[in-house]
Amino acid sequence: VTECRPHSSLSRELSRSEEAFDWASGFSDPLSGEVKPRILLMGLRRSGKSSIQKVVFHKMSPNETLFLESTNKICREDVSNSSFVSFQIWDFPGQIDFFDPTFDYEMIFRGTGALIFVIDSQDDYVEALSRLHLTVTRAYKVNPEINFEVFIHKVDGLSDDAKIEKQRDIHKRANDDLADAGLEKIHLSLYLTSIYDHSIFEAFSKVVQKLIPQLPTLENLLNIFISNSGIEKAFLFDVVSKIYIATDSSPVDMQTYELCCDMIDVVIDISCIYGLTEEEAGQPYDKESMAIIHLNNTTVMYLKEVTKFLALVCFLREESFERKGLIDYNFHCFKNAIQEVFDVRVKVQKNRKLLSQRRWSKQASIESSAATTERRPIGGITCQSTIFKST
Repeated sequence: VTECRPHSSLSRELSRSEEAFDWASGFSDPLSGEVKPRILLMGLRRSGKSSIQKVVFHKMSPNETLFLESTNKICREDVSNSSFVSFQIWDFPGQIDFFDPTFDYEMIFRGTGALIFVIDSQDDYVEALSRLHLTVTRAYKVNPEINFEVFIHKVDGLSDDAKIEKQRDIHKRANDDLADAGLEKIHLSLYLTSIYDHSIFEAFSKVVQKLIPQLPTLENLLNIFISNSGIEKAFLFDVVSKIYIATDSSPVDMQTYELCCDMIDVVIDISCIYGLTEEEAGQPYDKESMAIIHLNNTTVMYLKEVTKFLALVCFLREESFERKGLIDYNFHCFKNAIQEVFDVRVKVQKNRKLLSQRRWSKQASIESSAATTERRPIGGITCQSTIFKST
């Protein structure tokens, strides 16, 4: 679901008292009860914000993003309808002015989980750093719990040494500006990204992971699973976006992550071609989805379906894969544990939905009671009349 609105009208909507309360509480729908973290995409014009969103969540080819028009409205997208990962992305135009009285930045920042500021590494970033400082300081004063993420974007045209130098320079300047303002407590996480490789997916994975309250539990389950199965590395992937929502405690290698993404693409593509008959209208990824790939370095990649939108991708040696029965049994236990984790999540959402409905029904009854009495001035004398509704 994608929705674009001028920032003035969006700010006016957020200013409504009841709706503003739910947004500030982290609720996207007053009666849904589901907490959907909000991710803001900010930066100067032509820095690549919309291209990032299209490539990661709409499967747009990086070459096609060259024809995207510059964003001139705030675009809000709810990605929870197509993915297990549930959050909202707000794409802000680069020319937005925080000093504009129609821009209610307090209401927007108050319900935000992460703020991603995109900097074009191939352009002069002095103005971008100034805008970054203004954005971060204003957001922090409203909501100190925001995770501040900086994407040093379009690094595909730079050498490895130039990438490191750009990251070091931007990190130093940004932190010096915060120190001068007395805001040393603010932590900026920097990522080198490009839409022409998997770096943008890995960066978004790390951003989203910070917004998942069950992350420590998921990591612990993965550690237990790989230690008892002879597996070297395991990822829990969101199949739709190719964002990994959890991995074990061992370091993540970029090449390993790229292989996982390629494997998911292969599974989906082959399932679409050979897995569905003309009579079937189902999804190419279901509970029967499974794949095994033997690499030429005695490494085996093993993919198994966890939920409708989640897949477990493992790396292990061929000699360890000989105990496939043990691995499958441990995977069955792991899958049940994952289901229990998210059953708790569903129960929490239902409780929040119930509380929201009670609050709204109580508010409606109060307004209904208030509507039964009108006070009308007549010739300087205030009279009270009762309104009776026909039954």
